[in-house]
Amino acid sequence: MDKHREKNLQLPLNIVSKDIGYDVITRSNVNYNNCYHCRCCAGGCPFFQAMDYAPHGIIRLLQLHLYEQALKSSTIWICVGCNTCSAVCPMSIDMSAIMDALRQIALEQNIKVAQPSTLKFHTEVLNSIQRYGRTHKLEIMLRYKVKTMDFFSDMDVGIKMLTKRKLDLMPSKIEDMEAIKKIFKPEE
Repeated sequence: MDKHREKNLQLPLNIVSKDIGYDVITRSNVNYNNCYHCRCCAGGCPFFQAMDYAPHGIIRLLQLHLYEQALKSSTIWICVGCNTCSAVCPMSIDMSAIMDALRQIALEQNIKVAQPSTLKFHTEVLNSIQRYGRTHKLEIMLRYKVKTMDFFSDMDVGIKMLTKRKLDLMPSKIEDMEAIKKIFKPEE
């Protein structure tokens, strides 16, 4: 780790080691206290309008130790990790990593997921990667539809994707499935 990044990860004195804030910082490897709320992240986020808090708003909740509000927000589930916010951030704050850490903590603490359908979709994507080493979009879509019991809401999009050959009927596997197994192997 370079000296500049190490300096930015120094923790403020008011964070106790058992604190969720500390957990977010260590999991994400990002010190959110460096954010000075310029709002560039919100300006670049393609999903900002659907969020209950802007990305910098989530950081502000963390800075104010309002962890429960951050963990219960829909923002952490709506974020798709596109890194648009990180690309425009003058402090190079990796919001995707912070959102990922918050999602992990929320699941570990059994906090009610604000966007359950999003979690179901994420789960299906991960299951597909675990099975094939890559995503099989048709299977993900079908399994997601069964889980949510929402079969017809966007059927027109699925049909268009099939006709344009954007959905493979059969999945393809990568050759080195052992590498994928290592990724999904539980930590010991």
